[in-house]
Amino acid sequence: MALGDAVLLEIEADGPATITLNQPDRRNALSAEISAGITEALDEIEGSDARCVVIEGSGGSFSAGGDIERMIEAIEDDVPADERVRRLERSTNELMTRLVDFPIPTIAAIDGPAVGAGANLAIACDVQLASESAAFGFVFRQVGLSVDAGTSYLLPRIVGENVAKELVLTGEIFGTDRATELGLVNHVYDDDEFDEKVDEFVETVVSGPPIALRHANRLVGEGLDKSLEQALTDEAVAQGIVFETADHAEGVNAFLEDRDPEFDGR
Repeated sequence: MALGDAVLLEIEADGPATITLNQPDRRNALSAEISAGITEALDEIEGSDARCVVIEGSGGSFSAGGDIERMIEAIEDDVPADERVRRLERSTNELMTRLVDFPIPTIAAIDGPAVGAGANLAIACDVQLASESAAFGFVFRQVGLSVDAGTSYLLPRIVGENVAKELVLTGEIFGTDRATELGLVNHVYDDDEFDEKVDEFVETVVSGPPIALRHANRLVGEGLDKSLEQALTDEAVAQGIVFETADHAEGVNAFLEDRDPEFDGR
């Protein structure tokens, strides 16, 4: 399925949904078209039976971040700052909120550069899988900007406040060794094995009980902002829902029968 030319969407029944950023000539920068396309794709996926979402880039880049061409046009056309802010809120901000709160597990497949807002697109996903040739950087300073696209929310939660400040103050571009050290990626795979390893990881996720995993994923994501008492209460509520599913019964029976469970999402 094509959402315009900028974003492609493929949904497998009871499997993964794959969102492909498809402006390789612009290194998949978060143009208005790509931002709107990803948001539209997420709407399509939420109404489907997809069990997880994979976001990838085409042409050797994940995403080069902000749309520099749009920035140049805004400067040349003397677009007022408040209008530029409204554009940001309508596109990037809406996308990042939608992605962070998305109810289905999301996986960033990072094969190439993920910088600026593109790095935030990657870390807004639940899991980050990178190829050896991936690169990262929160490079807003290089174009004379502060941070946006959720940097101040997402980055300190992963790397800590002091390291987050270092990364945005220096605009350092770094590879997968540093990204792994900082906890920005879950796994790094050899370039020639990347697609195969991503498929294997995705298959592990989609073979699980989708209702239970959605609740588990949500609860872990919310945990840092709760007290222990609230977390325990919310976990109990979720378990009360999952106890009623056929997948829970299948999991228990499969355990007792010493076989692999077959979860069908009910």
